[in-house]
Amino acid sequence: MSAQLGRRLRRGATSGAVVAAAVAALAASQAPDTIPPAADNAGGDRAIGAGDTATPPSDGSATGDSPYYTDLPPLNTPNKPGAPTNLPVVTGPAEAGIPASVLSAYKRAEASIRSTDPGCNLPWQLLAGIGKVESGQARGGRVDANGTTLSPILGPVLNGVGFANISDTDDGAYDSDAIHDRAVGPMQFIPSTWATWGQDANGDGKKDPNNIYDAAQAAGLYLCANERNLAVRADLDRAILSYNRSTEYLNTVLSWFEYYKRGSHQIPDGTGVLPVDRSDNRGRGNRPTPTPPLSPLPTTPAPTTPAPQPGTPKPKPSEPGVPPTTPPPTVPPTTPPTTPPTTPPTTPPTVPPAVKVSRLSTVATGPLTATTGNAFAKAPTVAALDSSGAPVKGVSIRFEIGGTTGTRFADGTTTATVTTGSTGLAASPALRAGDKTGTFTVRATVVGVTLPAAEFTATVTAREADTLARVDGEALTATTGGGFAQRLEVKATDKGVLAPGVLVTAMVVTSKTEPEESTEGPYFKGEAGTTARTLVLETDASGLVTLDPDSLLAGDKAGTYYLQLTAPGGGTTFVELTVTAPTPTPEPSTPEPTPSGTDSPETTASPSPSA
Repeated sequence: MSAQLGRRLRRGATSGAVVAAAVAALAASQAPDTIPPAADNAGGDRAIGAGDTATPPSDGSATGDSPYYTDLPPLNTPNKPGAPTNLPVVTGPAEAGIPASVLSAYKRAEASIRSTDPGCNLPWQLLAGIGKVESGQARGGRVDANGTTLSPILGPVLNGVGFANISDTDDGAYDSDAIHDRAVGPMQFIPSTWATWGQDANGDGKKDPNNIYDAAQAAGLYLCANERNLAVRADLDRAILSYNRSTEYLNTVLSWFEYYKRGSHQIPDGTGVLPVDRSDNRGRGNRPTPTPPLSPLPTTPAPTTPAPQPGTPKPKPSEPGVPPTTPPPTVPPTTPPTTPPTTPPTTPPTVPPAVKVSRLSTVATGPLTATTGNAFAKAPTVAALDSSGAPVKGVSIRFEIGGTTGTRFADGTTTATVTTGSTGLAASPALRAGDKTGTFTVRATVVGVTLPAAEFTATVTAREADTLARVDGEALTATTGGGFAQRLEVKATDKGVLAPGVLVTAMVVTSKTEPEESTEGPYFKGEAGTTARTLVLETDASGLVTLDPDSLLAGDKAGTYYLQLTAPGGGTTFVELTVTAPTPTPEPSTPEPTPSGTDSPETTASPSPSA
């Protein structure tokens, strides 16, 4: 119903207001917007899909030169010259409307390919022009929520009767014909071409030529083949002609391409204007007419005998004695030679190596482990394989480090891109562990296509020391309320080699046999007056851990304590701590009174002023 209304508007509308009102009514009837496929990375979509290793068709044509729609865009432009181009267009000519899912697929393909092949300069309007000519934008946008056409779109049987003769290449898997091939889907790929360029752009796990997202992505890659720059007119012409080798096809696609570049707008799925005229049904009723191939025009040879010109007087008979008068010979007009137009040779598209990859396989390299701050002895390695399991050379593999251990590649980055060699193998640059222990993941992906990532789990462990020993044996003593004035140095070794960077835990305990953190006695001086009886120290470049004088305070209770030092790897030692009470200061003695020298109780003396 909506498609018929679109045609009536195109043919019989008498004012722009009627067209705008009708299109607005169609837009209002659109069901809730479908959710487009999710973006692949934070900066936009990355390239999607992966092709197989089948050889491109020998004729270099994506469609096998199948028939196409020949309707041309209207002469009026979608947007008036000088109108703002940064405003969304919600109404306009019906022919300028593109169904929502179809438009989303074209723009997604452009963004994806521009991210991986910016030199191609693929515009989505070119995909729209081809989609219009090939299928009328997927029959006016009759697709489901995933972008798959509601019914298959099939071209005529390519049996050589009016068309090319292409024997079956897919056992009827795509075109339901096990004898001959047929063009399939909204972008009309023949099965042999789809086998090479097919994509899975909507992430549903299959390459479906009847899915507009898959087909648009494949068409974009096909047009960009052979390092074409579509901003250059010669490359643009070659790309379109590689799709269908017909001059009329080239001109029709270019007409729609320019039309959409001047403006377009989104319309609900299923309401697009359907084209009418096709290249195989003009002037011959229902009998197919072959698509005119692109070939040099014939040169008409100049006539050898001039034709008599009308109005030329006949020669009069000669009078006797008078020599006959011979009219001057008629010289035919000189016709400049006709040079047939030169056609650029059609080169079969070059399949990018990434398109050939069917899967990434991890290569067993053993456990990926390293201690903090040290380099990993092994590197994550993957193999790029095609559908037959053969290695693919020249594929760009991106390695990405995740996790919070601080691990980096040798140049300090967390991403690196490596190209596979002749064996299809790619190994990441050397990994250097960070300063935090734990596990992290290294992901490997193919640049330019969407395939399951190959993942590696790696572990960062603490540096180890199997032996801790005091450098000197001086006793550590202090009195309550004071600090230990002696300097403590402990050497850490691992397998007899000095162990720098080892984290050594120092804890005050009361027993060597049952070491538990003491709740009294010596303690470490903390920040802002805090106290702690456990402290983590790190060995220096010489493998020494040092405790400076007065870093350990005696506390307020005398007794014998121990400082237990332990390290990853089993190194352990105890240092005795002796806390004594301070020596008491003796009090001054009181002198005895001196007797007066007389024992007579009767003798009484008057108080003396000196007393």
